[in-house]
Amino acid sequence: MASSSTPASLLPTLLTERALRLMAGAASFERGERYATTRRVKKLKVTESELSATVTGTRSYQVRIWAEEGSLSYSCSCPMGDDEVFCKHCVAIGLVWLGAVATKEGAPRPGTAGHSEVDVRAYLLSRDKEALVELLMERAATDELFDAKLALEAAKASSLHADLEPYRQAIEAAIVVDDFVDYRSMYDYSCNVQAAIGAIEELLENEQAADVIDLCEYALECVEDATGRVDDSDGQMGEIREQLVELHHRACLEARPSSEELAERLFDWAIHSDWETLIDGAERYADVLGEAGLARYRALAEKVWDHVPELANANREDHTGSRFRITYIMEALAKLSGSVEEQVAVKARDLTYAYHYVQIVELLAEAGRFEEALEWAERGLGAFPDRTDVRLRDIAARELHRVGRDIDAISLIWTEFEERPNFPSYELLHRHAAAAGTWAEHREEALKLMRGLEGLARSAGTSATGGHVLSRPAAWRAPRGYDEHPESSELVRVLLWENDAEAAWAQANTGGCSTSLWMQLAALREKEHPADTIPIYQDEVEREIAGKTNRDYETAVATMRKVRALMGKVGRGDEFPGYAAHVRALHKAKRNLMKLFDNEGW
Repeated sequence: MASSSTPASLLPTLLTERALRLMAGAASFERGERYATTRRVKKLKVTESELSATVTGTRSYQVRIWAEEGSLSYSCSCPMGDDEVFCKHCVAIGLVWLGAVATKEGAPRPGTAGHSEVDVRAYLLSRDKEALVELLMERAATDELFDAKLALEAAKASSLHADLEPYRQAIEAAIVVDDFVDYRSMYDYSCNVQAAIGAIEELLENEQAADVIDLCEYALECVEDATGRVDDSDGQMGEIREQLVELHHRACLEARPSSEELAERLFDWAIHSDWETLIDGAERYADVLGEAGLARYRALAEKVWDHVPELANANREDHTGSRFRITYIMEALAKLSGSVEEQVAVKARDLTYAYHYVQIVELLAEAGRFEEALEWAERGLGAFPDRTDVRLRDIAARELHRVGRDIDAISLIWTEFEERPNFPSYELLHRHAAAAGTWAEHREEALKLMRGLEGLARSAGTSATGGHVLSRPAAWRAPRGYDEHPESSELVRVLLWENDAEAAWAQANTGGCSTSLWMQLAALREKEHPADTIPIYQDEVEREIAGKTNRDYETAVATMRKVRALMGKVGRGDEFPGYAAHVRALHKAKRNLMKLFDNEGW
């Protein structure tokens, strides 16, 4: 945006600490404050209409804040700034400027003057007991966690049973959501929840582990209820859940509750939680449950497992959340038992996908039971014979190699290659054919097949045509994110993998390839054949500009600098001004791009 002509006197009116907090949100404000206090703001400039500075973070960003039409406007070259978000860098220069204004006027910032000289302890010691009691009661009236702590201490001091209800109320107040917590409010929300967890943890440090178990389980119930009512884009609820479970586990280790009763509660959580809370209870709490607790847990799980039907390829209808949970539990118990048979039996309850056979084969092979592994691999291939999971064919071929059936192994992988004649399949064929000592003959067959398919696609008219700037390979037209030449691209990948850059370049010019491959070819070719790469980088400039963000514009300008250097290298430097003028004319409406061009003198 252009600088405003609004008088400078309006900026101090609009740019206040409160305004920064409201515009940024609590999390960004706190980070910006750290940037301001750690001298990340450089080259702060104050003019009649705006503030500007460089703020250093993972890289240096250019930041501006100005008053426009009665409100604050801002810009930052960071990714969040590209999305027009008032970011931590904006906060940082605003806070630094506010500090400079306060110093210039000779007045300290609110709440900071002389604070380090105040002896709070001495002040409290000087007050009488009744005044201190009133002070604590005032705090308790506004802080539910503090009130809960006082109530618990009072109960302990009077030898009464400690009532945890005040703690439960405080936990509920911190966690339970009546409406919805949006993304900008999640930082404040999670801070309140963390404070509640911290208060529970203090009880553990005060040797009240049994109370902590109860409170953690109640807090987890509250988290379960709240999880669907918050914007958890950053995964904070998962972290909160994990903290509570870890704290609960520590408390169980100290308090040593009844192992069978604990097993029942853990299983109840694992089988019913929509958020998979404590689904790993058997593994995580094995050191608390002991033999008796694990036996009770297993008995409960097996009672449910007995009602879970076997599934095969023809039936994929029963993949419910409840089935997933009990399957996970049974797999965990099988691992704890160390029984391979038990683990195979659990996995064999669901054979609706080819990969399920892969898991069984891997399990048996790791246990050294190779004959059984091959039997399961062949069963899987029989159940899924056509266009099956490549991992099943791969592991089946491995087991066939192991017993000396190389021909069968290669035949299996060749079938995979015929069905999917691409680079990953080519690489897979190489691995197995090389192991069998037959790569040379299979390589020729594979390349012949790929070239034939690419030729068929090209003759059918799938190659793109057209162009706009200077001369370039005729096939070079693929837009960003889309490959118009998939068959040829796969062949180019194969040739590059084989380090045959010349053949890859020839194939790309004949059949075309994806944008990323053209860029890879250009990088390999620009040293020895710079003229060939100029049109490739020119088209890349257009794709970058099409991104329409400031970062894309900066990248496009950097690519144009490369074009200029390459033109100079081949004696065509006088062409660059005309090329730059052409790009400028095409994109003159993009003001931020034009500013970058102005800076370059184009």
